[in-house]
Amino acid sequence: MSQSLINTAGLTEDQRMMREGVLDLLSRHLPWEKVRKMDEAREFPHEAYNALAEAGYLGLFYPEELGGMGGTYKDIAVFLETLGYYYTGIAQAVTTSAIYAGMHVAKFGSPELKQEIIPKIISGQAKLALGMSEPGTGSDVAGIKTSAVRDGDDYVINGSKVWITCAHVADYIVAIVKTDTQARHNGISTILVPTKTPGVTIRPLSMLGRRTTHANEVFFDNVRVPAGNLFGGEGQAWKNIMKALGLERLGLAAISSGHCFKITEYARDYARDRIQFGKPISQFQVIQHKLADMMIMSETARQMTYRVADLLDSGFPVVQEASIAKIVATENNFKCADIGMQIMGGAGYSNEYDMQMFFRDSRVGPIGGGTSEIQRNIIAKQMDL
Repeated sequence: MSQSLINTAGLTEDQRMMREGVLDLLSRHLPWEKVRKMDEAREFPHEAYNALAEAGYLGLFYPEELGGMGGTYKDIAVFLETLGYYYTGIAQAVTTSAIYAGMHVAKFGSPELKQEIIPKIISGQAKLALGMSEPGTGSDVAGIKTSAVRDGDDYVINGSKVWITCAHVADYIVAIVKTDTQARHNGISTILVPTKTPGVTIRPLSMLGRRTTHANEVFFDNVRVPAGNLFGGEGQAWKNIMKALGLERLGLAAISSGHCFKITEYARDYARDRIQFGKPISQFQVIQHKLADMMIMSETARQMTYRVADLLDSGFPVVQEASIAKIVATENNFKCADIGMQIMGGAGYSNEYDMQMFFRDSRVGPIGGGTSEIQRNIIAKQMDL
C-alpha cells in the first residue's frame, strides 16, 4: 500500500516508534494475504497475538506493580489505533483479553487474583473473555438471569451467555452473574470462571464480520468455582462495570479510528489505479469529494478518541466524552466502508477485494460495547434531559 494518510504529528517519539514497531511485527506475523484466509476460515490470529505479547505490548495496559509497563491512556489509544489500522481482528483479540475482561481483574480483583492472572495476560499465557450479554438481556445488563449461588466454599453457576467475543479461545471467563436474583443493579457480581471447569460449554457463532475473533454462546450447567473467584465485592459489579467503561469506549473508538484510515487509504489507492473514460477515477471531482469526506471522518474519529485519552490522563471523568467518541468513531468507520464500497463499485462488492471485509468488520462497531442508542441515552442523561 502507498503512503499512509495518518499524520503522526503530536505523538511522542516513543509513540511513533511503538506504532512503527507494531506495524512491522504484524506485517511479519500476520501478513495481509494470511488475514484474508484466516477471515474465511474463522481462525484466531494466535501467532500475531503471541508475538505482541512476547514483545511486551500487552503490558501497556497494566501498572508496573503487576508486571506491566504502565502506559498512559494516550499510549493505549495510539497502540489500539495502530492495531485497528492494520487489522481490526487482532485489535479485538487484544482488547477482549486485556481491557474488556482483564481490566476487571486488574482494577477490582483481590491481590492474589491480580498476581495470578495479570502476568499471564501480559505474557500471553492466558486469554480472557467477558461474559455479560444474555439471550434475553443485551443492553439491559441488570436484567441478567445467570445465577451464582453460594454453596459452602464454592459458588454454583447456572445460566447462559451469548455474543461472548473470543470465548472459544479463552482460558477464563469474567462472568457477570446474579448473586441476588431478587435485586437488579445491586444483585449482580463478577466471578472468574476457568473455561475448562466441568459444566462450561462454549459454542461458536457464525458472525457477519470480525470472523477471526468471533462471538460465542456460553452455557453454565452447575459450574462449581471457589468462592475466592468472586471479586470486586458481592453485589458490586454494576458500580465496577461503570468505572471500567471509559477505557472500554476509548478502546473501541481507537480501533474504529484506525480502521477509518485503513479503509480510506485502500479506496484512494484503488481510485488512483482504476481507469475510466481514459483517466484514473481519482481525477474525477465526485470521487475526490467522497475520499475527502472519508478523510474528514477518519480525522474526526481520531480527534474524538485522543480527546478522551487526554482527559483520562488528566484524571477527569469521561462519561459524555467517551460515549460521543464511541458513537462518532464507530459510525464513521461504517460510513467510510460504505462510501469506499461505492467508490469501488462492483469491485467493492466482490470477495476478490478487501473492501467487503472492511464493510463487514466495521458494522459491529455501532452495536457492540454499548449500542449507539445506549450511548445517546447516556449523553441525554448527562445533558439533564
